[in-house]
Amino acid sequence: MVISQTGYSPSFKRPAEIMRMRRKRARSDAGVFSSPSGQSSADSPGQSGSSPACVRPFSPGPLFNTQNRAGGGIKRRNPFANIENTFTQITAEPLDQPPLSFKSYQICVFSMSRIDPNTLCTEYPADWSLKTRLLFTSPLTLSWAEQPKAQEEALGLSQHCRAQFSSLPHSVQSLVYWQHPSLPWLSMFPRINAERSFTGKSTPWAQDATLQQSLMREWSVSLSSLYSLLKSRLCPYFYLCSYQFTALFRAAGLGGSDNITALISPTTRGFREAMKAEGIEFSLPLVEERKKSRECCDLNEDADCQTHDDEDGSFSWLKEMGVQDKIKKPDGITIQLRKEGHAVSLDHKPESVVCVEGSHTFTLINFLINCKSVVAAAGSQAGLPPTLLAPVAFRGATMHTLKGRSVNVKSQVGSTYQNVSSLEITGPILPSCLHTITTLLRPAQKGNFSAALYSHTPTAVMNIQTNKQQVTGGSVDLSGCGLHPSSIQQLQQPSGLGKTALTHISMKNYSYTWKN
Repeated sequence: MVISQTGYSPSFKRPAEIMRMRRKRARSDAGVFSSPSGQSSADSPGQSGSSPACVRPFSPGPLFNTQNRAGGGIKRRNPFANIENTFTQITAEPLDQPPLSFKSYQICVFSMSRIDPNTLCTEYPADWSLKTRLLFTSPLTLSWAEQPKAQEEALGLSQHCRAQFSSLPHSVQSLVYWQHPSLPWLSMFPRINAERSFTGKSTPWAQDATLQQSLMREWSVSLSSLYSLLKSRLCPYFYLCSYQFTALFRAAGLGGSDNITALISPTTRGFREAMKAEGIEFSLPLVEERKKSRECCDLNEDADCQTHDDEDGSFSWLKEMGVQDKIKKPDGITIQLRKEGHAVSLDHKPESVVCVEGSHTFTLINFLINCKSVVAAAGSQAGLPPTLLAPVAFRGATMHTLKGRSVNVKSQVGSTYQNVSSLEITGPILPSCLHTITTLLRPAQKGNFSAALYSHTPTAVMNIQTNKQQVTGGSVDLSGCGLHPSSIQQLQQPSGLGKTALTHISMKNYSYTWKN
């Protein structure tokens, strides 16, 4: 990255004729202004004979002193003269420069909540939420990305399958994802609150137990294949989308963690209890973060704890007051419900997200394969296994490409109209797909474009930091995971978006700004 400091010189030019007249006057009046030591004003830098007495010209330098006033002259304040009034600007790297360093990337990512408008980044933070729609706009045409030629499509698909990245990803290569199950007449994503999209469609397995078992058997094989690829770092991540929750599995080295991690959101108390019963250790990152932010229990928490202690005890304080027979004591069930009230209140909320790390993710896979609640028992999605999505091929998967459509429109800017080209991309857009698409548009649109991002709401919480131990950078080899090296570099860093997702990305002069 190139660091440059903006200077203090005024951004105006004096006419050449005036400058010549001032130089001529300065030579003729050289002896008028002098310092107490007898030196002429010409010996002092930055002085001009054309300046009136007691006034310093608009440039840094000592004041004029006149013979009739030894106390010094009058300053004309130059707001640009002090270095404190200047700012440091980070400029974008040319395309032929090496990628953004890890340290510089950290500066951009971790200070994004208070980004200086004069600070520009050549990368935006990783966003682990699934996108349903992208809308790119650019002053240059985007129609080239809509329908590739047959040979270009074949080359892009071939390079994707072979994970060949000799140059920037081709347009088709950037749009590829793998899915199981794949039913042409059904949209398999999103699955949460998607009953309307399934209503009225043919679902022959809904009342056929044998067919349901066959679907689940094939789905189990695909899920096991994905986890094996993930553990071997041949697959960077994958998503499991059920009708109730979405699970994200990430390989070791991604998201700032040196272990395999799994995030599930949203969850219910019943689901979490079932995980505990299977011996799966998990954490509630947002709940724990809220607890850690408090230095100690506040007065309300102390009062609650005291109340629970009293309810669990023998109510001896009632006996001391002599009203033990007049007060109805809460039974054990009431006490238990009060204790569990907080846990139940998390259900279906972002705070209910759970994190599973390390070897417990393998137990989680077995749990999901055998858990009946991952498949709807009634409704339009009854008997249909969850959708598996990944950026690389796995057993039983079908290759799909995102849908793109470009439109050229005129947009009003002030009192004039300018030609603006837009590109809409729809489908289950994975984090690496978003990054390769923006990497492709960067040189194609000459470093100027903007994008509106539409996230699948339940997955926005996937951007939380969950790891207990962070990677120092490059300690885990992910070169064989099938992603472009620049995408790997981005996804290795902790997101820093919290439980929010990116909503806008803008590139201007090869530098990013974003909103979340």
